[in-house]
Amino acid sequence: MKILISACLLGTCCRYDGASKPCADAVALAEYHTLIPVCPEQLGGLPTPRPPAERLGEQVLTRDGTDVTIQYRRGAEETLRLCELFGCEAAVLKERSPSCGCGEIYDGTHTGTLTEGDGVTARLLQARGIPIYGESQIKSLLK
Repeated sequence: MKILISACLLGTCCRYDGASKPCADAVALAEYHTLIPVCPEQLGGLPTPRPPAERLGEQVLTRDGTDVTIQYRRGAEETLRLCELFGCEAAVLKERSPSCGCGEIYDGTHTGTLTEGDGVTARLLQARGIPIYGESQIKSLLK
């Protein structure tokens, strides 16, 4: 199976802070499935590093209030395009991210408070019927 995956989970330094979030389970996933790494924020034209951003309603705002919604939407659309181009059947995305988070994201106040919700990319992929898994759910794909 081909799986779209957040590049930061494979060790790519593409997060807002210029770091990665390598996940041993994500690397192990490559033994069982073909992985297509993506970073929606970079695909949307944002630099690395970049100011931290959070979803607030339908907008994505940086800590200083800059609206980066257009870049997040562009990145989501490009991620969907790659997902379809490569025939991915699922996606493993970085939990709590304003792009990739699924089910729980930061609340937009930049205080570390979590709330129910999905990132821009996760929401678009789900709307197109792509099953989404967070990194804490990878073990269910290691079969």
